[in-house]
Amino acid sequence: MPAIIPLPAFSDNYIWAIRAGDRAVVVDPGDEGPVESWLERERVELVAILVTHHHPDHTGGVAALARGRPITVFGPARESIPACTRPVGGGERIVLPGMALSLEVVDVPGHTAGHVAYVGGRRDWGDPVLFCGDTLFAGGCGRLFEGTAEVMHASLAKLAALAPDTRVYCAHEYTIANLRFAAAVEPGNPGIAARVERELAKREAGLPTVPSTLADEAATNPFLRARVPAVAAAAVARAGHALDGEVGVFAALRAWKNVF
Repeated sequence: MPAIIPLPAFSDNYIWAIRAGDRAVVVDPGDEGPVESWLERERVELVAILVTHHHPDHTGGVAALARGRPITVFGPARESIPACTRPVGGGERIVLPGMALSLEVVDVPGHTAGHVAYVGGRRDWGDPVLFCGDTLFAGGCGRLFEGTAEVMHASLAKLAALAPDTRVYCAHEYTIANLRFAAAVEPGNPGIAARVERELAKREAGLPTVPSTLADEAATNPFLRARVPAVAAAAVARAGHALDGEVGVFAALRAWKNVF
């Protein structure tokens, strides 16, 4: 099975390196520096890049990494991605060049209009995997820069429907802050308190808190729990008025998190 390695970038980004033998693919390389250093140190060949959306902290290193290399750059067809050679959209299945690893593309707009995620199944990856960019975070979700609450809620529902043991490879180290918000929303949830303790121990040891699993997210992430009465009640109390179903609850939670 492939190894998946986090390459820290900027203050809180992760560029995910997928390694199989002497070949590698990277996900959302906002900075070419950490990738080039890792490739040289590990003596592996870069064969492809996966991009989830157009924001510069996810694409800033793409052109430099692609320059002079015969690689495939996969990116969302509905967005402008530097050096993209293979535009993709929801429902497609792609194969990583020379690695015999396949991924399904899922459309997950909301954070940006054309955001995609990449999902890998057990046959190729062992545990199923999800590279979700800035749509779903450990304990949270992305801001709504180019989509509505209804659109983002639908995108998160697609991801939440995947297998519970799916490993969630999101693109930022936001977990502790997200879980502090989750605890404010749902202070009576013992799973959140236990997860905060667990994730703080990782950070104190210098370890990343990701990947999480979809089971973790279903139990502790308020943005996947809009149907839970305690979460809905907290959102109504914060908003100060009745809310229109799960989308209304989700919208109120997102607005609350924006100023938390």
